[in-house]
Amino acid sequence: MKGDYQDLVDEISALLGAPATLENRDFRLIAFGAHDSEDDLAMDPVRTRSILTRQSTADVRSWFEGFGIARATGPVRIPAAPDAGVYRGRICLPVRYRGIVQGYVWLLDQEPGLPGPGPAALDAAMEVAQRIGVLLAEEAKAGADLSREFLAVLTAGRGWQQDMAVAALRVALGAGGDGLHAAVCVTPWPGEAPASVPGAAAVCVVPRRVGSGPGQEPGAEAALAVLLRLRSTDALAPALAAVTRLLPRAADPAGGGAAAGGAATAPRVTAGVADPVRGLADLPAAWEQAVAAARAAVAQPRLGPVAQWSAIGPYRLLASLATDPVDDPAARTLLTPANRELARTAEVFLDCAGQAGRAAAALGIHRQTLYYRLGRVEQLTGLDLDEGEDRLLLHMALKASRLA
Repeated sequence: MKGDYQDLVDEISALLGAPATLENRDFRLIAFGAHDSEDDLAMDPVRTRSILTRQSTADVRSWFEGFGIARATGPVRIPAAPDAGVYRGRICLPVRYRGIVQGYVWLLDQEPGLPGPGPAALDAAMEVAQRIGVLLAEEAKAGADLSREFLAVLTAGRGWQQDMAVAALRVALGAGGDGLHAAVCVTPWPGEAPASVPGAAAVCVVPRRVGSGPGQEPGAEAALAVLLRLRSTDALAPALAAVTRLLPRAADPAGGGAAAGGAATAPRVTAGVADPVRGLADLPAAWEQAVAAARAAVAQPRLGPVAQWSAIGPYRLLASLATDPVDDPAARTLLTPANRELARTAEVFLDCAGQAGRAAAALGIHRQTLYYRLGRVEQLTGLDLDEGEDRLLLHMALKASRLA
């Protein structure tokens, strides 16, 4: 599908004699034409950011929408605005299907005083934009139509029900079902699934139970599940880019910041990407990998906000052992809020393989202070930190307690 978009964008570029870019209605880049101009003003900050980050900011989107592009049925000329980072004027071709805007094709307008594209060329370009609209609408509809089958695969229990769900999804995907895919989990996800995700074969929202460890109340939250098409096992970069573009929307769907009154901010949104799978038989296991990776990104921020299953280290094992936070009797008291500093000390000490000098330096404390705290840890847990198995138990409990 991506190749089809690129061909159509190149066709518009040829018709109008200017490099074109295609964005969906959320201003996320889908395709762009080659740019070989030596005019520095052509690559202004807005266009450069759109190409490099594959999306535009909310301010840029609001500014362009102020010219009525979401309601327009024909080309819209937008003047240059250096203060907004738009050094050259734009021509916007709205991409519509059955009256609904699906996206926008953007071209750089000629400088003032120079002739721009004529009416005939613009009419021809709009005909190509309509073909793009059909493709975008079909892709969005296909993803929506598959959401039920995709959700069934992810939520069915083991056994014949899961086998039937996988078979139904394979039929729905057709020939694409035997291709290479990556499962992605974005959590927490507010509201409904997005209308389209570039490169996605299927998208759905999955209810997910939240554990009830010490100090936690049981509950549920939603996760966004995405089935991404891949070209090869070593070409995950496009998939990771597509996932990253979902995070700002998930973190702040309304464009606001803290909750009313500034009392609380939204929970940290993370994403997990499973190892690629070929075919659909391994999709349920891949989804578990994606969920585990997303949980690990919460537990260990250095892994995220987008964590790959292959890179989460010990959390691969810990996440598979239990879906709820740990509640081991030995660690229960240590993991209460009152002993947070002692728990951190023990974790850093164990992360440093029991080397007191390294641990004290990492914590920024004197070695004697470290020894005192470790003695308190032994008193609270009943464990002997000179014993390998006791160290292993405590280390696992501390790491597992981080999992959301």
